[in-house]
Amino acid sequence: MAVNTCVKTLLILFNFIFWICGCVILGVGIYLKVTKDANQLTNSALPGVDLMIAIGTIIMVLGFLGCYGAYRESSCMLLIFFILLLLIFILLLAAGILGALSEKTVNDWVKKRLQDFTPLTKQPESVKQDLEALQAKLKCCGIINGPGDWEKPPPSCYCNGTDTTDCKNGIQNTPCSTKIIDLMQQNMQVVLGISFAIAAILIFGMIFSMMIYCQIRKKGGATRP
Repeated sequence: MAVNTCVKTLLILFNFIFWICGCVILGVGIYLKVTKDANQLTNSALPGVDLMIAIGTIIMVLGFLGCYGAYRESSCMLLIFFILLLLIFILLLAAGILGALSEKTVNDWVKKRLQDFTPLTKQPESVKQDLEALQAKLKCCGIINGPGDWEKPPPSCYCNGTDTTDCKNGIQNTPCSTKIIDLMQQNMQVVLGISFAIAAILIFGMIFSMMIYCQIRKKGGATRP
C-alpha cells in the first residue's frame, strides 16, 4: 500500500460526508428556488438561495474529487483537491474578515440593491405584493423612504394596537430597508461563526490530502487516473 491506510480512510470518510452535505445544500437551494415562495426584495438584497445552490455544487464537486482521488491514490486529483480547498479557505477567511470589518459597506450595498425597486409606481404587481408581505412581517412601510414610497400606504403599513414605537399618524414610519439590515446584522454573528467553522474543517481536508499526496510522491506511487 502506497499510503497510510488510516489517513486514506479518514480522507475518504471526510469527503463522503462533505459530498453528502453538498447534496443536501444543493437540494434545499433548488427546492426553495422552484417553489417561488421567496420574496423578491429579500432575494435581491440577500441572495441566499442562489448562494446555497452555488455552494452546494462546489462542495459536491470537491467531495467527489477528494474521495475518488484518495481511493485511487491519484496524486494529480489530490493536488487539485488541495489547491481548490486552499482557495475556498482563503475566500471564506477574506469574506468573513471583510464582513466583520466593513459593516457600512455591506449596509450600503443592501440599500443600493433595494433602490432598484423604486419608484414603486413603476414596479409590477408581484413586487408590490411581496413588499406588502414584507411590511406585514417586519412591521415596516416602504422600501427606502418609508411611507413616501407609496402613493397611498396599503393596509400592511398601518400599525395595530400593540405597535406604537415606530408609528406616526397610525402608519409604520420605518422603511423596510432598515428592518432588513437590522435582521442581517442580528444574524451576522451566526454567519461568521459558520464560515470560520467551515474554514476549520477545510484545514483538516487539506492536511489529510497533502499527507497522502506526499506519501505517494515520496514512495514513487504511480498516479492512477
